[in-house]
Amino acid sequence: MTIAMMTIVRTTLTIDDDLAGLLQRKARALGKPFRELVNDTLRKGLSETLVKKGKAVKVRPHDFGAARPGLNMDKLNQLSDELLVEDYLRKAAKDDSSGR
Repeated sequence: MTIAMMTIVRTTLTIDDDLAGLLQRKARALGKPFRELVNDTLRKGLSETLVKKGKAVKVRPHDFGAARPGLNMDKLNQLSDELLVEDYLRKAAKDDSSGR
C-alpha cells in the first residue's frame, strides 16, 4: 500500500495493560514506533480472519476409458435425474399395488 493511498485517522484506543506492555516491549525490540507496530499487528490479525487458507487439494486424474456409444458424458446429471425419477415411480407403483 502506498502512502498516497493511505489515510491517517487519529483515534483513541483503549488497550488492556497486559497487551500494551507486550506491544511496547515488541516495538522496542524491533525498533519500530508503537503506532506502527499496533497497526501492523491489527492488519495481520484481521487479514488472517478474512483469508482462511484451506488445505491444498491434489486431484489425480483417472481415465475411465471411452464412453459407451449413445452416452453423452456432458449430460450425466440429466441421466442421474432420469434414473432417480424412474426409481421413484417404480417404488410408488409398488407401494400402490401393496395398498400402502
